[in-house]
This record gives sequence, structure tokens and C-alpha cells, in this order.
Amino acid sequence: MNELYDAIVLGGGPGGATAGLLLARAGWRVAIIEKARFPRRKVCGEYVSNLPLLRQLGVAEDFHKLAGPPVREVGLFAGETVLSAPMPRSSETLEGWGRGLGREVLDTMMLDHAAGAGAHVWQPWGATRLERRGDISLCETAHRENRQAREFRTKVVIAANGSSEPGTLPTQPVRPALRSSDLLGFKAHFRDSALLPGLMPLLVFPGGYGGMVHSNDGRVSLSCCIRRDEWERLRRARPRNCAAETVFEHIRKYCRGAREALAGACQDGGWMSAGAIRPGIRERFAPGLFSVGNAAGEAHPIIAEGISMAMQSAWLLCEGLLARGRGSWPADTLDEIGREYARAWRKSFQPRLRAAEVFAHLAMRPVPVALFVSLFRSFPALVTLAARWSGKTQQVVPSTMGVPRSIDRRCEFPDQFDA
Repeated sequence: MNELYDAIVLGGGPGGATAGLLLARAGWRVAIIEKARFPRRKVCGEYVSNLPLLRQLGVAEDFHKLAGPPVREVGLFAGETVLSAPMPRSSETLEGWGRGLGREVLDTMMLDHAAGAGAHVWQPWGATRLERRGDISLCETAHRENRQAREFRTKVVIAANGSSEPGTLPTQPVRPALRSSDLLGFKAHFRDSALLPGLMPLLVFPGGYGGMVHSNDGRVSLSCCIRRDEWERLRRARPRNCAAETVFEHIRKYCRGAREALAGACQDGGWMSAGAIRPGIRERFAPGLFSVGNAAGEAHPIIAEGISMAMQSAWLLCEGLLARGRGSWPADTLDEIGREYARAWRKSFQPRLRAAEVFAHLAMRPVPVALFVSLFRSFPALVTLAARWSGKTQQVVPSTMGVPRSIDRRCEFPDQFDA
């Protein structure tokens, strides 16, 4: 069967659902192709900071009903050091602070809203082939269970399928060679944790880093990244242990704060893993093809901005598409939209990626960690400043011209900025 859409979105996560919701609400005929059945668990820090965008999308009320408590403090658990400082608050964020919400809940909620706006959700379907013919893209898809096939035609393809799964599509990376610097991700939920409500600490340990946050249903999420070479060293020392449990033991050994917070906790479900995680900036557009979320660029998870950046990048792209109206655009118009989107993306997200890269490399090296921990103990306000540098007060909002701009709402001087 051959069906025509104004746009096809590959991936139904937060970025893909945001794009599908915005375009469908504007009257576009949109297909969202998602290979997994929801709800699905996923390795992710679960923190969402872009609450103004949730209001714009019309999902804020549902989000606040489901999410964990407001994250009012950011912390640092490194060795024997346990400290906290106020989370920077954006004057643009009327709700106050970001919150944690499990991906199995967040993704389902966002995709339901996109479907409610009129997007056609194909799930569990996967794209098997993507080809550009003139000014039309042909997307062949197959049902993940019964292998039923369909072919879709569209002017615009939006890649929101992440960056970690290699494949043959133009939106997927080739399978990379293994590197010692690769980051491997692990995640689990816990109940009855002693972690203070409203505190989101950064965990620093040899060869890696992680984070904890209160999520939905009274759970605490622990997610972490560790270098492949450090992970292999740990595995050689404990060959009979489960890989994730070996990393968890490593964290408890070197983070007193995590050890104490989870001393009486019980694990809720099994460990999840992902890798290799390779942060960096990727191609944002090609003829008729635009990338959002990690497919466009991925920051080190140390800044806990992955979900927010995915949704904000989708907003940036859709504002550019909708500013041209709905219709058949010549190829040069799509190229112009792509160039504008790439510039807006860099302006909005490149500083976060650079800050995350610096933070991550420092966190995985013992000497810099010792120096900065000593500095943070003396000046806890620097922890708040680092959270701001990571993008916690930066929001992507629409300007009066219809083209998004990225602004930094500084909590200390709210009267200096427009509402």
C-alpha cells in the first residue's frame, strides 16, 4: 500500500512525538513510525527541564500529575563528599523547577497527545528503506511482528530515531568500531530510597559518572555512564558478576552519597543497558531529511538535558517548517529551512554540548575531580553555576517573527527579560 503524507517522523520518543504533535496540530497529515510497543523502558536520566515547552504543547497538566517532585537542588556525590546547592530557576518556568518522569510513562503520554492532535501512529512498525526520488521521499516500512509491508511517500522526513542503533537507513549510523573511550550506559529504579526529595545529585566515580532523581510512583532512578576500558577492567576483576551489578558495586564503593541513599532501598525491575554512547554533533539536514534529538546531536549525559534537547530541537525545526505554510515546496526552500534550522540548532545547543564535554572529561579523571570537589566544598554556589552552564535555565521559545530564538532566563534578574 502506498500512502502520501506531508511529513513522516521516524521514532516516537519525546522528540518525534513533539514534531508529530506540532505538525498535526497545524493541519499536516503526519505519520509517526515507531518500532517498539509502548510503554517501553529506556536508559535515560529521566529529568525534564523544559516546562515552558510542555505548556506550549498542551501536555504540562498531564506531566505534573505523573512526574516526581520538583528538583529544587543539585548535588554532588564524589568519594566521601556529599554536598548540595540550589538548582537555578528560570523566570520563564512558572512551575518552578524541572522534574523526573520515567520514559515508559513520558513516551506513552507524548505519543498519545500526538495521536490526539491527529498524527497517524504506526506502531510497532519500522522503516526498512528510505530513498529520495526527485522532491519526494519513499519510505518502506514493515510491521515488527507480522512483517506486513507498506510504502509511504512524503516531502519531509524527520529523523527522531536516536543515534545508538546502527543500520542501513540514511538516518542511522554505520556500526562503529569499538573504542576504549566508548561510554556504556546503565539504569535501574529503586524504591524506599533515602535520597532527599527534590535533590538531583551528580555521581562521580573512577571512569564514569551518573545521576539520581526522584521519578514517578515514588521511585528513584539511577543512571550512569562508564568508559568501556574501565568497565572491562571491572569485569576482569569480577568475571562471575552481572555486568550492571559490577558497575553498581563500583558506584557504591566510590560514592558515599549513593551508598547511603540506597542502603535500605529495594530495586524495582531489572537493570537496563545501552551503548556505545558517543556524544557529538551530527548532520541536521539533507535534501528532504531533517534530524532532531540525538540524531542531530548528543550531549554527554552528565548534564541531564537529553530529553529537553530532543523536544526543543523538534520545536526549532517545526517552527521553521510551519513558518513556510503547508504545501509543495521546491527543493531550494527545503534547503533554506535546513540551513536556518542548523544555525538555530547550533546557537541553542552547541554551548551545552561543549559544557557537557568539559564536565564529563573532568569527572572521569581523578586529579581534576579532587581539585574541583575541594573547590565545590568551599564554594557550593559553583554547583549552581555549573547547572546553569549545562542549560537548566535555557529555553527555546517562539519569537514574534515565527522563528525560534534561544534565550537564557537568569533567575537573579527576571525583570530584565520579556515575559
